[in-house]
Parts: sequence; structure tokens; C-alpha cells
Amino acid sequence: MHCITNIVVAGFTANVLLAIGASPAMVENPEESGEFATIASALLVNLGTLSPSIEAAMRQAATAARHAGTPWVLDPVAVGALAHRSRLAAELLGDGPAIVRGNASEIMSLAGHTGAGGRGVDSLASSEQAIEAAVGLARRIGGAVAVSGAVDLVTDGERLLAVPGGDRLMTRVTGVGCALGAVMAACAATAGPLEAAACASALFAAAGERAASATPGPGSFAVGLLDALSALAATP
Repeated sequence: MHCITNIVVAGFTANVLLAIGASPAMVENPEESGEFATIASALLVNLGTLSPSIEAAMRQAATAARHAGTPWVLDPVAVGALAHRSRLAAELLGDGPAIVRGNASEIMSLAGHTGAGGRGVDSLASSEQAIEAAVGLARRIGGAVAVSGAVDLVTDGERLLAVPGGDRLMTRVTGVGCALGAVMAACAATAGPLEAAACASALFAAAGERAASATPGPGSFAVGLLDALSALAATP
């Protein structure tokens, strides 16, 4: 798994991928990112923390993935709230991600809907409010769009799947949503975009419920989530 993700969540994302049996590689320099995208099974591009070097790596990796047929996931963190990353996300869409994953405000903004709201990574809209935007965006990229919320929604522009579950503690640990994008990418290495996004969402929802039932707060929940993901991924 080739991950270009943000500095806040890189370690947690790598541990999540290891927990489900994937092999993470956090290759984020422009000298190697394009080359590695051609040999990796899948690619994650997460816009959480940007710099000129990281942006160059993202562009090269996304373009190389498109040419090599490597499935990749775009996580448009805080798009709509900040103009620069909004322009970058729109540019990266041209390289045809298999999956776009974000909260409702991010998806609505990326789809060009005005008044989507959002405060950084926090959405001011529900996943249900983003259905029209998600369907249109999925048709545009020819892949799947996953909208995170109290009920996660996944669409390929024709079908719409609802994935309930999870726990509120998932919103109190940094990196859970970002790690979900990485797991979607890992699943996209072996399944179609809609199935990959839905299966990853269902896995996280079940793991979140299991971890929350055995932990009193966000610190232990983060560890419990890794354990739950590992146990569920190992279940035949």
C-alpha cells in the first residue's frame, strides 16, 4: 500500500493497515512517489497536510497510478474550507481516482455544490444531504464516492449503499477517517470501487462498535480499534 497521507495520522494509518494484513509504505517524496505508484497494489492520496514537495509527490503518484492502472483513493481533507487545497483536489480528480472518500461537506464542495459548509475536517452537513453530490461525482470519475457520517453512504453513481454502525468515540480519535481511506485503497487492490469502499466502511463500523464496548475512552479506544480490526480481518 502506497500512502501519501498527513503527518498527524501517518503512524496510526500504518498500524491500521498492518492490523488488517496489508503492507504500508509511506513514500511521500517526489523523487520516488511516481515510480512506487506503478509497483504498489494501491495508492492513497490524503490532502491533510500540504507542502510544495508533498503536492508534487501527489501529482506524480496520481498520474503514474492512472497510467499503470493502479487503483487509488483521494481523501480531500478540508476541501471547501481552503481555496488552495480545493484547487489541488480538483486537479487530482483528472487522474481518475477509483474512490473518493470524505465527509459530506468535503464531497459536496468537491462536486461543485455551493454552500456546503465545513470547518476543516468537520462537516456541517449530514451524509444524506450529500447524496446528490456523491452520485454526480461518482459518475464523473467513473468510480465510487464514500461519504462518512452517522450512516456512511457509498455510491458508484447508479447504486447507493448505506453502512450503519460505528460509535461516537470514532470521532474523538485523530486519524480514524484518514485510516478508513487507506483501508478502502487496500480493498480496492482486490475488489471493485463500490465493493471496496463499502466493505472497508462496514469493517470500520463493526470494529468501532467492538472497540467501544470494551473501552472507557478515546485513548484506549484507539488501541482497541486496532485489536478489533485485526480480529475481524482474521475472521474467515
